[in-house]
Amino acid sequence: MTRSANLGFPRIGLHRELKQALEACWKGSIDTAALQATARELRKRHWQLQRDAGIDVIPSNDFSLYDHVLDTTMMLGAAPQRFANIDDKTALYFAVARGTAEAPAMEMTKWFDTNYHYIVPELHRGQQFSLGSAKAVEEYLEAKALGIETRPVIVGPVTWLSLGKTRDDGLDPISLLDAVLPVYAELLATLKATGAQWVQIDEPVLSLDLSDAQKSAMRRAYEVLAPVAPRIMLATYFGALLDTTELAASLPVSGLHVDLVRAPEQLDAILTALPGNTVLSVGVVDGRNIWRADLDRQLGLVSRAWDSVGPDRLEIAPSCSLLHAPVDLDGETDLDPELRSWLAFAKQKLLEVAALTVAMQKGRAAAKEAFDASAAATQSHRQSTRIHRPQVKERAGAALDLDRRSRFPARRDAQRARFRLPAFPTTTIGSFPQTGDVREMRAAFRHGRIDAPVYESFLEAETEKTVRIQERLGLDVLVHGEFERNDMVEYFGEQLEGFAFTRNGWVQSYGSRCVKPPVIYGDVSRPAPMTVRWSAYAASLTDRPMKGMLTGPVTILQWSFVRVDQPRADTCRQIALAIRDEVLDLEAAGIGIIQIDEPALREGLPLRRRDWDAYLRWAVDCFRATASGVADDTQIHTHMCYAEFNDIMPSIAALDADVISIETSRSDMELLQAFRNFRYPNEIGPGIWDIHSPRVPSQADMEALMRKAATAIPAEQLWVNPDCGLKTRGWPEVEASLEHLVQTARALRA
Repeated sequence: MTRSANLGFPRIGLHRELKQALEACWKGSIDTAALQATARELRKRHWQLQRDAGIDVIPSNDFSLYDHVLDTTMMLGAAPQRFANIDDKTALYFAVARGTAEAPAMEMTKWFDTNYHYIVPELHRGQQFSLGSAKAVEEYLEAKALGIETRPVIVGPVTWLSLGKTRDDGLDPISLLDAVLPVYAELLATLKATGAQWVQIDEPVLSLDLSDAQKSAMRRAYEVLAPVAPRIMLATYFGALLDTTELAASLPVSGLHVDLVRAPEQLDAILTALPGNTVLSVGVVDGRNIWRADLDRQLGLVSRAWDSVGPDRLEIAPSCSLLHAPVDLDGETDLDPELRSWLAFAKQKLLEVAALTVAMQKGRAAAKEAFDASAAATQSHRQSTRIHRPQVKERAGAALDLDRRSRFPARRDAQRARFRLPAFPTTTIGSFPQTGDVREMRAAFRHGRIDAPVYESFLEAETEKTVRIQERLGLDVLVHGEFERNDMVEYFGEQLEGFAFTRNGWVQSYGSRCVKPPVIYGDVSRPAPMTVRWSAYAASLTDRPMKGMLTGPVTILQWSFVRVDQPRADTCRQIALAIRDEVLDLEAAGIGIIQIDEPALREGLPLRRRDWDAYLRWAVDCFRATASGVADDTQIHTHMCYAEFNDIMPSIAALDADVISIETSRSDMELLQAFRNFRYPNEIGPGIWDIHSPRVPSQADMEALMRKAATAIPAEQLWVNPDCGLKTRGWPEVEASLEHLVQTARALRA
């Protein structure tokens, strides 16, 4: 009989209980036992929620204290040697993720084309692996003790190796496959011995352009693992299989999951290639967005699969893990009822999966209530007058102004004459620590416990304090600290038309870091200036250059839940024009340096190279449109972090920002090789302080990184700055680290 299945559930808890427990543990407020108790309670709650929703196949080992790729690294006993002096497993786990005073953390980057960050495996020639963690077995047994049979989830060996990095010249990570397979085999055999009937092995790299070595590795891996493992559900997601369809279908596994939300067109090819005894799991509910499914339309897809494979070989599931969705819509009572009717969070998506399953088992009438609600929401969305604004569409549909008045050399001369900055100018990325006092005052204002004058007086005091600290430390280009901002996307979305906001729509970005993406439901425009008041106030406090801080259009798009009734490019153009208006207002207010952050530019890149050019064309155009209207002596910065830029350097250069700041400290300046090879023409600030780690780098550490940078980039092009904003750090470590940063710049000038 057709079964309902889930591939993974959000870990953080409805009220971010995991975040709170993690940060309390890191601060020493609770011990590891209390943290693990919170984790067990969350797992129990989530398993029961899935069972109550009508899910037949419930995952285990999808929960993680920090990151599922890091969990796999620890399973393989592959923690870097620099942490070898740490014996306690939990302490080692967090040290690898966050770093210590003695050792930097492992690198972190984006999980495919999502805003989730994973910890990058470190690989080297001759590396030995051994079973370092049986977490998958432990959590399977934990669920079983609660009377819940689960399907354990693990990251597949080819995906894990493909996501890893090596600094050994000429070493292909895939060449380590035979070294890791015995560990996988040992774990899978143990799962089988403990009673697990199925295991889900995630191989999302099957949706990428694979090398011949990766394809051969996929065949080799499952030839070795299938005989010793429980029945394997091989899970692919985030895109179409295309040229890997035959490969995936031919592997000796018992089931194959495919993403029919991102790529519904692949169904026919899958049905043709699938062997007659393989279970097909169809991902027909969007695991990455929050819009309610059109159940009637999705039922058509499921019915086609049913007709081909039959009821006993069919599973109905979300497109991917629900890690990327908020937990539960039921608490969003503040949302407009019409808008709320269009949405589904993780719990509601499970109910949609269950409804589709019931409809296939017993007929549509058996799930009439769910299907009627879906049809009503679909009709409401199509007819709503709040979505479309003709004047916005008309402006965004016209030709964009993409070019600055002069080329970079002329702009550089005008900017140097205006600002007279020293060599190796120092700055930060934008935000400063959001202390408990800042968060409490923001909450008090939001809930009406204090009025606007009191709140603004507090923000002015925090801003002035931050300006004075930057002056005392000797920074060259200052920022106002962003104390009025809750989040770099949400803050702007709250002031733009076409956005809506949830109360508790949190998703995990990495570790304990959670974000609450805005919902872009309609046409986007800017009714009034958004940042000018605070940038201008901060500029009035100092004679040093003050940098205005904005989030770029691609990042606002990528880090929101985006409407699906028009192309993403059209929505991005609307956002770009709204940010352009803000840029021009900042310039008119006397702000001569404006940073337009685009950390999500690479993240939005399609998984297949054949689709890159179209995306990069409109993404670059949108950024250029935000900045093209300013004078030559207005300096445009942008910031990018935690992504691979090596293969899109022409597009990075095409942004034509005067200064780009990038994350490089975790990767030991590895990224700069791309800028050297490409001969990047404008100025660059390679981050020399990993702000996602509590570690305070020494001046010697920072100098070493900058001197390494100077071997790749001419010194006259270099700026000195951290990797990212400082909102999550504490003031003592911020001041100590910035003091070292300024001293580094002075040493380089000398």
